[in-house]
Amino acid sequence: MKKLFILFAISVAIASCGNNKSKVISQTTVIGDGLKFCESVLIDSDRIIVPNFGGEELNPLNTEGQGYIAIISDTTTSTLIPASGVLSAPKGTLIKDNRLFIADVNKLVVYNMDSLSVAPQVISFPEGDIFVNDIAASGNRLFITVTNSGNIYSLDINPGEAVDSSALTFYTNVPGANGIVINGNTMYIASYPADGITTEDNVIYVIEDINTPEITKLTDKAGQYDGLALNEDGTKLYYTSWVNGEVGYYDFATKAMVPIDLGIKLDGPARIAYSNGKLYIPDLPNSNVIIYQAQ
Repeated sequence: MKKLFILFAISVAIASCGNNKSKVISQTTVIGDGLKFCESVLIDSDRIIVPNFGGEELNPLNTEGQGYIAIISDTTTSTLIPASGVLSAPKGTLIKDNRLFIADVNKLVVYNMDSLSVAPQVISFPEGDIFVNDIAASGNRLFITVTNSGNIYSLDINPGEAVDSSALTFYTNVPGANGIVINGNTMYIASYPADGITTEDNVIYVIEDINTPEITKLTDKAGQYDGLALNEDGTKLYYTSWVNGEVGYYDFATKAMVPIDLGIKLDGPARIAYSNGKLYIPDLPNSNVIIYQAQ
């Protein structure tokens, strides 16, 4: 199969993690030790969970089985789930009911947090959905995006029970559905162009009521949007875009898109997280996680 341009058209030189060191630039901290093509971040209490592709080349559709999950605590990186052939290009993650859900190429991988060494449950996606990307939850219902097809699926789960793979159900379609976040009954979806050609359809979308998936554009600014995260009071929706490595936020009061100057250039800001006034940003090509003290 011809590789999609969603490989982020990376013909630039890729920096490996080997010589990266933690450093602080003004209000920005850069962590690179122990990371290799890190695509997302998940905040779990005082720990930062970071999925990594591993391998020698950046390929978000690879099936090499070299993916692993790192964990950062006080800027010190260790391995939570080592490479074992199960994960290849782990992306969006979610912890719910003591289970770690991981989006990975054409599947969803589910680990029990109390027994991470035990083989996980693997839920395969329909043929053609080859870029399973991000996960959000509303109650006992998960929503999972697939960027190449634009499909969004829902999956009902029950605490203490194995996930019923037959419960995976088509929910709706958003062009280039990528990062996803839910606030109450409202869903926000970032759009990334699967063919690499940014169009007016590649914006941030909103579904006001997840029970009635009516899709509208939250913004008109076209981009290559990847990650989304809300601040504590829901007044700002942070975003990343691969166009010029932009990080910024949508201000709900003014309806303005506000870029942020991090004091450092990012080549591929991916799936972000926000917690306690800090924005956590993986720079995928450069194998770094940036921690920014938000205003």
